Amino acid sequence: MPKARPRPDQAAEPWRESRPGTGARVEPGSDETGAGDAADAAVEIAAPAAEADAVPARGGMFRSLRIYNYRLFASGGVVSNTGTWMQRTAQDLLILDLTKGSAAALGLATTLQFMPQLLFGLWGGGLADRYPKRPVLIIAQSIMGVLALTLGLLVVTGTVAEWHVYAMAFVVGMVACVEVPTRQSFVAEMVGKADLPNAIALNGSIFNLARVVGPALAGVLIYALGGPGPIFLVNAVSFAAVISGLIFMRKAELNPSERVPRAKGQLREGLRYVLDRPELLMPMLLIGFVSMFAQSFGMSIALMAGTVFDAGAASFGVASSAFAIGALAGALLAARRVKPSRKLIVGGAVSFALLQMLSALMPWYPLYLAALIPAGMAMITVNTAANAAVQIATSAEMRGRVMGIYVLVFTGGVPVGATVLGWLAELGGPRAGVMMTGVLTLAGVGLATALTKVITRRRSSRAVVRGVAAAPGGAR
Repeated sequence: MPKARPRPDQAAEPWRESRPGTGARVEPGSDETGAGDAADAAVEIAAPAAEADAVPARGGMFRSLRIYNYRLFASGGVVSNTGTWMQRTAQDLLILDLTKGSAAALGLATTLQFMPQLLFGLWGGGLADRYPKRPVLIIAQSIMGVLALTLGLLVVTGTVAEWHVYAMAFVVGMVACVEVPTRQSFVAEMVGKADLPNAIALNGSIFNLARVVGPALAGVLIYALGGPGPIFLVNAVSFAAVISGLIFMRKAELNPSERVPRAKGQLREGLRYVLDRPELLMPMLLIGFVSMFAQSFGMSIALMAGTVFDAGAASFGVASSAFAIGALAGALLAARRVKPSRKLIVGGAVSFALLQMLSALMPWYPLYLAALIPAGMAMITVNTAANAAVQIATSAEMRGRVMGIYVLVFTGGVPVGATVLGWLAELGGPRAGVMMTGVLTLAGVGLATALTKVITRRRSSRAVVRGVAAAPGGAR
């Protein structure tokens, strides 16, 4: 049976924080905390207290799979994500082939695919709150399937040009502006808040299982079939799995949020909602800095495998799979956790930065593969923990907009990271490029923590001033 939707007065204040060293529970940023306490609270992840369905569920690592609709969603995701990772591998190799191994061209293709998130990601999150999520996902997945089919036909017929790949990457990015925040917020409608951290971790497991299988399978097929063209066609067919899963879901068992009518200022409302809640602001800032280079790590693998170690297509697939094996292990470990924590998010981010630098120093290909496994574990740890922390802390009617902001910071920095990595690799070689991105990631972790404290302190101080001015007999 579908779970009862929380009342608006429950959703309005879903988070409370405990002041360190006391048993008292206070509102984040309230007058009782003061500006200093609010800044300290900016780096703590609290547990939701007001919604009844936020009580951690029991049932083990795969408990979300007990839910019929989520089983359809997950099984379709396995097939579709495998096809997507096959296409990503084929696209990287196609660009390198068309441009005679240009790292800058590879960075440009990645930039074009993620640039729309930076420009239009907030509007995509607004649409996710405004329209029913399941039909939106069906339309978006269908469009991406047609795009994969088109590019595959161009490659197979020998008519593909460099600009075709760039154009397709940009259009896919435009569709993703709406599809990604809608898909992320749709998970809560299938499983509820109690199983949400588990479902997010399982989504990460599915994604990284596909990352293990997809690149390796793509490398073998590219070698066997003589080129990347058929890989795009396989990916086009794979979209049928996720589309059919969405179509055959039991609508009565979904718990859709109330649709938000169109109104002025909704995007600003979403931004204020995040800025006023340190339990949202800290993971968002941190994941923004980390993902700037984490999401370009596949590009790093392509550069290291293809140029430093002079590996072929199959070996490149093995390197991508080694990274994904670690990510899969990290996601499965995350599925056992009841709730995320600040230490887990920060620790995962720092570990990933250090492992980026370590991978750049590996002298032999087998040692490079060994370094990729813990790097994958660290990356998925920070990704799943930050995603779960943000979704749990968000009320249902704001989830689309908040996830739009999350996707914006998660992918919006990728064009910058990909461009910087490509430029550094051209200037000093792939090793120097990967090493410097690790250094920049580590610096971003510290900057995210510092910015959270500064922003929270300032907003809390302003709130106190406004409260005093508004109070009877207050300062005038």
